[in-house]
Amino acid sequence: MFYSVRGKLIHTTTTCAVVECGGVGYNCQTTMNTLKQIKLGSEVMLFTYLNVREDAMELFGFATKTELETFKTLISVSGVGPKAGLSILSELSPEQVAMAIATDDIKTITRAQGVGKKLAQRVILELKDKLAKSLGTADGIPVASAAAAATVSGNVPKAIEALGVLGYTPADVSPVLAAFDSSLPVEQLIAMTLRQMGRQ
Repeated sequence: MFYSVRGKLIHTTTTCAVVECGGVGYNCQTTMNTLKQIKLGSEVMLFTYLNVREDAMELFGFATKTELETFKTLISVSGVGPKAGLSILSELSPEQVAMAIATDDIKTITRAQGVGKKLAQRVILELKDKLAKSLGTADGIPVASAAAAATVSGNVPKAIEALGVLGYTPADVSPVLAAFDSSLPVEQLIAMTLRQMGRQ
């Protein structure tokens, strides 16, 4: 229903940002990472997600489309509600989330407030399973990632797999990654690819 809101940032708390558009203040629940990128009193644009429940409608806002898409990916996991999704993205960037899932890094995900080991395990298991099903698997390794590993070097295969967690196909990202130094850290390759594709 709402793609984004643009207007003056008139109020913030540790969990929300209020954006005034046409005389109406939209209270967007958000992450610490987004709050660090916007300034009170300035014009901002937040990409939004409307969560409709039986007893309430909640609007969530994010400084980048990548953060929004990562939030939607996280809350698609059974047992992960909007509160947990915001908590994870307040502690980790989308690139860090993708890396943690791709490398089975439970400890990193549990850094988020209120996210325990069992929930972190579920996030990794379900999202890696979705990635495997969408790409097909070979000996437990995504086929596209295995193919990429055979044709590219350095950290590019890891970046391709991590970007797959965020919903990108190898065909989407391989041409972009080919232009970068494959010896760069994986998180840097992910961030550069997202920027190049205009998703941040």
